This record gives sequence, structure tokens and C-alpha cells, in this order.
Amino acid sequence: MEPTAPACSRHALTAEQFRVPSVRLWVVDDGGPALLGSVALKDLGDGHLELKTMRVSPAGRGSGLGRRLLLHALDAARVGGATRVSLETGAGEVFVPARTLYRAHGFVDCGPFGDYRQDPHSTFLTLAL
Repeated sequence: MEPTAPACSRHALTAEQFRVPSVRLWVVDDGGPALLGSVALKDLGDGHLELKTMRVSPAGRGSGLGRRLLLHALDAARVGGATRVSLETGAGEVFVPARTLYRAHGFVDCGPFGDYRQDPHSTFLTLAL
């Protein structure tokens, strides 16, 4: 994320934050040394989840893996009784494919949520389940 935004505009979870009970993480690997993709959900309370760590490695891009990860996370959110899933992603050109994927699955623009604040480097999206 370093080249895409200043440090104050990067909102990735730390390794320690993945260990808290409010975060669920799924990863995809092919048995090699690197992960192909990942997605996480963070419970914000009151049925509201945040989609975090939605990534596909360059080796997995164009394979539909991002779509499958997103659908897996949304299915898990529904099964868990969530009523809303929101996310923060970058506002720059490099994030156009991500924003296109999210919007194709029903996410719409929204304002900052949770602890986020308005930021020119961020785009906020939400989906009512």
C-alpha cells in the first residue's frame, strides 16, 4: 500500500489485529511460498461488518479469484446475520478494478464509517444485506 497513499491514509490491519476475535480471515494458496489471495471481515457491531484485506496477488489476477473471495465473505456475513458490509478502498486509478468489482456486486458509495474520517485518498462503499 505504501506507494498508493501517505501513511495516514493506509488502513491495513496489522498482524496483531488479525488475532482479535472480531476479525475473520480467509486466505487462498496454491501450496507455494506466497498467498494467492485474502479477504477478512471485521465486526463493527450492530450487524455491520467491514470488508478488510481484500487482495489478489498478481499471479491470481484475472482468474476470478477476487470475485470468489468477495462472494465468500458476503455469504459468511449473511450466514452470520450481518445486515450491512462496508469497506474503505483507495481513490486512485490503481484501485479502479477493485471499485468496479465492489460496485458490480451492489456496493454503493457512502460516507466514512466506524473510525474513518473523510480522506481524499479513500473511497467508502457499503452494501445492505
